[in-house]
Amino acid sequence: MSTKREDYITWDEYFMGIAKLSAQRSKDPNTQVGCCIVSKENKILSMGYNGFPIGCSDDDFPWEREGETDLDNKYLYSTHSELNAILNYPGASLKDARMYVTLFPCNECAKAIIQCGIRELVYDCDKYADTTGVKASKRMMDAAGVAYRKYEPAGRTICLEL
Repeated sequence: MSTKREDYITWDEYFMGIAKLSAQRSKDPNTQVGCCIVSKENKILSMGYNGFPIGCSDDDFPWEREGETDLDNKYLYSTHSELNAILNYPGASLKDARMYVTLFPCNECAKAIIQCGIRELVYDCDKYADTTGVKASKRMMDAAGVAYRKYEPAGRTICLEL
């Protein structure tokens, strides 16, 4: 009788891998962010990446951080991966779910995360930790009892041929 494989990936590696793969769908030239929401039973509930809302052509809206006019910057139009994943969920409730995201959420996404009942956040990068928005995110999550932790990579490389 053979024994099971011992080198399989962990749940954290699996779900963060899906978040990282989802980020590759983003057409943003500067920052690609992906998200994966899972149940307590480790079932994928939803995914998302940063981009423009359905019906808003990414050929017709700006990708610049700052444009010629006040209306010519991507921040007015883009939807973050976390909010996209929440809005993409076809079910009734995300209560007690866990979210994997490649970049720590802004304060606006933190509000949505808290409001929909997500209880844990696993993030890969926190490069904006010193910004007011991320500080506010952490303050709200702490107050609301949403746990967050940094993803600890195992140093594995998985190559996918697509």
